[in-house]
Amino acid sequence: MSGRARRWAVVVAAGRGERFGGSTPKQYARLLGRPVLSWSLAALLASPAIDGIVVALAPGDRRWKRLAESRDPRVRTCAGGDRREASVSNALVALQAQARDGDWVIVHDAARPCLRRQDLDALIAATRNDAVGGLLAVPVADTLKADDGHGRSLRTADRSGLWRALTPQMFRYGLLRRALAMCLERERGVTDEASAIEALGLRPRLVPGRADNIKLTTPADIGLAEAILRAGRKR
Repeated sequence: MSGRARRWAVVVAAGRGERFGGSTPKQYARLLGRPVLSWSLAALLASPAIDGIVVALAPGDRRWKRLAESRDPRVRTCAGGDRREASVSNALVALQAQARDGDWVIVHDAARPCLRRQDLDALIAATRNDAVGGLLAVPVADTLKADDGHGRSLRTADRSGLWRALTPQMFRYGLLRRALAMCLERERGVTDEASAIEALGLRPRLVPGRADNIKLTTPADIGLAEAILRAGRKR
């Protein structure tokens, strides 16, 4: 591979947010006066290491054009799919005229507005020479219980060696495209890009990240995210 491997970001923003409730998808909920998606793009846009960003949107999304980030020349959009792997795959197709197999793709959830620039830098630094790529993650600290199927604790699960997966996750363009294509062909659902890479028999690197890089799931998470963002401003 000749020349510098470029880095492209993909932001998955095609979800309907059924668990979040209400008529507004969670990526457009207001967070300290700005849409969640604007916050989720902030660390990526602030990084000079990223050459361009593709945002995968739900078909018919009319809210995106209202965001200031929609007018940034580094940002483009594509239509998302019904499942995460389809949305990311569509974004990779949107990049195919520019991206080479050896370029990096950094995939981030639109519903994670609290990503710190330091974590993004740590992910890039830790994976830049890695043969597989990796993801931000946090070791599981809580005691884990196995449900007996009737709402009662059956046993305490062993948490040693368990990590909570976060985003961004960073893999080579060609490798990620191949992994997602295989999962789509076999109708194998994936919850993150690392699981698609694992399906190829590879082992992504776990890069320690901040536990406050939370994913918004319910409206109650908005207050927590606002507290995290306010705390970050004071640093």
